[in-house]
Amino acid sequence: MPVAARVHRFSYAIRNIVSEARAVEARGMRVRYLNIGDPVAFGFKTRPHLIEAAVAAMRDGHNGYLASPGIASAREAVAADYRDRGVTISPDRVLITTGTSEGIDLALNALVNEGEEVLVPSPTYPLYTAVLAKIGAQPRYYRTDPNRDWLPDLEHLRTLVTNRTRVLVVIDPNNPTGAVYPASTRRALIDFAEQHDLTILADEVYGDLGFEGSVPLLGTLDPDAPIISLSSLSKAYLAPGWRAGWLVVSATPRMNDALAAMKKLADGRLCSPGPMQYAVTAALTGDRSHQVVFRKALAERARITTERLNAIPGMRCVAPRAAFYALPSVSLPPGRTDEDYVLALLRETGILCVHGSGFGTAPEQGYFRIVFLADPGELAAIYDDMGTFTAEYLRT
Repeated sequence: MPVAARVHRFSYAIRNIVSEARAVEARGMRVRYLNIGDPVAFGFKTRPHLIEAAVAAMRDGHNGYLASPGIASAREAVAADYRDRGVTISPDRVLITTGTSEGIDLALNALVNEGEEVLVPSPTYPLYTAVLAKIGAQPRYYRTDPNRDWLPDLEHLRTLVTNRTRVLVVIDPNNPTGAVYPASTRRALIDFAEQHDLTILADEVYGDLGFEGSVPLLGTLDPDAPIISLSSLSKAYLAPGWRAGWLVVSATPRMNDALAAMKKLADGRLCSPGPMQYAVTAALTGDRSHQVVFRKALAERARITTERLNAIPGMRCVAPRAAFYALPSVSLPPGRTDEDYVLALLRETGILCVHGSGFGTAPEQGYFRIVFLADPGELAAIYDDMGTFTAEYLRT
């Protein structure tokens, strides 16, 4: 039976490449998965008080449908957390979502018509472009500069806006580069959005994973800016499989229609997973000391990654400042692409990364994303194998 044309427009490289890894495993080779940012898969544990909150909710009978925007206690906890961070928001401007991914989907569907445009960073998190493809909207990639720690190229951004542009996506801290933007850059992005009457979609899911401490919310710079902020329990609270996230709409009345539209769309999916919503409250009102330990562990892995990859001839890696991703580049032989390199690396060594063109970079630039959550000893062994492979690859 035929399928809808939109399916053929939809691509999500982070998981699509796994089919190649399965083929390698079928030949008997061990695959070292560095493609998905799941801390739990690398031995980091979900906090007991979050588990207890979810289990208690199940035992107490909270297993039915809930209000579409989320339970009151979770929405209140998110609003209180934002207020403590410097952004005053009321609970009725919070939606509990099925992870940040659903927040992205709700926001883009509510704000962007078919044929309209969204400004997304390059490289970008590929779900943004996948959703845009699904709804028939157009991404307009604005450059971020590896020679300036992957900061947005504001001059390039200004050349892209048209009368069809509706949204500016800001991913800070950034996936896939690990960049953190200074206040001056963030202020310039807000000013740009205001000048062109754009809504900012602020992906702040890694905000608690800056190596030097939590990164301020974008809304602290301007409480009246038209910002939709997204975050979740997945990364900083080590519960990615729970699909518990939130979407926060800034207090400006200019965003009231957008808020109403997203609530309307949320009604159609009934509610996000119920028991996990009780863990949102536990996470945001409970102990967060694990984040200090987690940030330290990530900073060590980032240091190892940067030092080891920059020591490989033909490879360059900008040091990440947050999260658990790096986006190195390799000087490819003529006619080769980033995907050629990544697939050859997988087939020869069992190391699975994701090609940079899956995040919007040019294939010939040789970028690829590494998830560096593995134990430092395992990372050292991986980078040994990667160095040996790369030396041979660049000779051919």
